[in-house]
Amino acid sequence: MSVNLLSRALATLLLAWAAAAVCVALHTPLPWMLGPLVATSVLSIAGAPTESWAPLRNLGQWTIGVALGLYFTPEVTALVGSLWWAIALGIVWALLLGWGFGAWLYRLHAPRMHGVPASMLRATSYFAGAIGAASEMTLLAERENARTDLVAASHSLRLLIVTLTIPFALQWSGLHGLDILAPTVRAVDGPGLVLLAALTGGGALLMARLGRANPWFMGAMVVSMGLTMAGITLSAVPQGLVNAAQLFIGVSLGVRFRADFLRVAPRWLASVAVGTVLLMGVCAAFAALLAWATGLPWVTLVLGTSPGGIAEMSITAKVLQLGVPVVTAFQVCRLMAVLTLVAPMYRRLYCVRRCDE
Repeated sequence: MSVNLLSRALATLLLAWAAAAVCVALHTPLPWMLGPLVATSVLSIAGAPTESWAPLRNLGQWTIGVALGLYFTPEVTALVGSLWWAIALGIVWALLLGWGFGAWLYRLHAPRMHGVPASMLRATSYFAGAIGAASEMTLLAERENARTDLVAASHSLRLLIVTLTIPFALQWSGLHGLDILAPTVRAVDGPGLVLLAALTGGGALLMARLGRANPWFMGAMVVSMGLTMAGITLSAVPQGLVNAAQLFIGVSLGVRFRADFLRVAPRWLASVAVGTVLLMGVCAAFAALLAWATGLPWVTLVLGTSPGGIAEMSITAKVLQLGVPVVTAFQVCRLMAVLTLVAPMYRRLYCVRRCDE
């Protein structure tokens, strides 16, 4: 990393820390993530030279993955396992919802985007609507000759809206502190923490080498979860490290927005914003049905089925104490299924007869 980029990254971190401190003083929800996210995104759009250092982003994802894995005791694992049918319904719901959102974007913009081939617009709409990780959906969209700038912008905007809206709504509604499944490891043990870091770091590196999605989050969480399920308790994750992880993740999300963001197809972004609000509404209704069927708190299932990211929704569940294992299980299983199925679905739905239009 050059000296210039390093200085920009350090300046961005200082800004993010100041924003987090203000949010802590104001008692906002998720101050260590939302404060840096808002401050960094606003300055980035304004043209400030913000920068996110990838190793710190990876460290943040690793830390959150380790912390979430500590919730999966044998008792909790049995509870999550009994919900396999609800998780499967959540996967089907996410696939249908993403397809419907993409079809809506296509119908809305097909008459306006003259000169854009129908196949390109269809691929762009489909992958922009898919409920999956931004980087992976953008990569899949590129393979189908879609406009990757619109796909990436759509996912970034949707994640921003969901991440900002849901935590504030839950805090203001008083729907928090309902979690009865706390992690079994509460004390920080120095040698145990070092061993835990080594084991989970190895899992993250292995996932990265294998080219898996979100390797630093998924690899660390899988190892931490496996240890906890086996009854091996090494150490809790220090709260200061969890706060720093949220800050790093907030910065990494905020720097996605640049000065030209609002000038990239403003009507398209407006449609994505409106559609995201509608998505949150129908997901809340779907969560209500699942809550009635499972007996779980509605708010837990709102986080589990919302069109947000794994880390962001799991952090929300952890900080507000809203069923971390259930939320994590829903989000992780959904991501794995979407990454596996969304591209074959596209080719099955659109490429048999119409991909050459």
